[in-house]
Order: sequence, then C-alpha cells, then structure tokens
Amino acid sequence: MTTQVFIVDDHYMVIEGIRSLLQLEKSIDWVGHATNAASCLAFLRQQLPDVILMDINLPDKSGIDLCKEVKQLHPSVFVVGLSTFNQQSFIAKMMENGASGYVLKNATKEELLEAIEAAAKGKTYLSDEAAQTLRKNTDADVPVLTRREKEVLILIAEGLTNNEIAEKLFISPATIDTHRKNLLTKFDAKNTASLVKMAMQLQLI
Repeated sequence: MTTQVFIVDDHYMVIEGIRSLLQLEKSIDWVGHATNAASCLAFLRQQLPDVILMDINLPDKSGIDLCKEVKQLHPSVFVVGLSTFNQQSFIAKMMENGASGYVLKNATKEELLEAIEAAAKGKTYLSDEAAQTLRKNTDADVPVLTRREKEVLILIAEGLTNNEIAEKLFISPATIDTHRKNLLTKFDAKNTASLVKMAMQLQLI
C-alpha cells in the first residue's frame, strides 16, 4: 500500500531535493507539488493525497493558516509541517491547527519517511529537534528574525501602514502582510500593539 505525498513549498530546490529523496521509495507515491497556498487548495479540489508536506513560510498565506484550512476542508488529509524554524510557537501552532507532525528541513531521509509513515497511520511525529524544542520552556527565548523581518518590525513600531512600509522597502504590500503575520506568529502576539511591546521588552527595537 503506497502513501500519496504532496508538497507545498515556495522553493523549487526544496521540492526537487525532497522529491529526489522520496522518488525511489516503493512505499511513496509522489503526486505533485504547489508553490503557494492557492495552488495547493486548487489541487485538493481535484485530488486528495494521503499526506501533505507543508512549508510554514508561504508567499500568500502562512502554512499554519493553510494547515487549519486544509484540515477543515479535507479532514482525511494528513499534514506534516516542514520548516527551517525550530521555534516553539511555530511547532505548537502548527500542531494546534491539526498537523500530524513537524519536521525541520535539515531532517534526514529516515526522519522524513518516519514522519510520512506516522502521519499516514493517523499518528503524530515530531523530528528530534522539534520535539526537544517543544519540551523546553522557551518563554525566555528571543525569536530569530530575518533581516527583512527586522526592517518590517522597526517600521511597524514607527506606526507605518503596510502600504507605506511596502513603498519604503520596494516590495509589495502582500509581502509586507506575510512578514507581519510571521512576526505575530514568532512573537505569539495577538495584535500589532502587543507585538511592538514584546519586541521592545526583548530590546529588538
């Protein structure tokens, strides 16, 4: 019995890397990929895979939100979070939203196969590093921000709107919105005001 696997990731190298890792596995049936949330949802209207490997950081919507949407629309599809972020808030939110597992992008082929196998059986799987992070009390952890997220955070703190920030940084308002959502997730903040307050407390701005 093969497991049908689909991947959602906006990096072609990641898709190709994982595909080449899995394509010779007799237990895996690779059914395709999407590079954003919209094309993932469009694919699911045509065909339902057993397991989706889902990147957390997508261009049009966070994988955390997409996971919740997929589970609401298609409860039979199992989702495994795939990320470079080994942060408690990401892992916890992904699992809260119905993911069956969380694997870091530096995981071994064995870990990836274990995660897919566990998810397909309705079990939960966390890669070793993700499990350790979830066990730790990371209240004191300072979120790791990309250079661009730091720039966006500073401008948010200055009270600029998405459109104003987009103009200043020469990127689209939609991209700014994605950065803003990622910042809220990383800080586990309910809104922009608490995001700025927490960032100031952690001396990030």
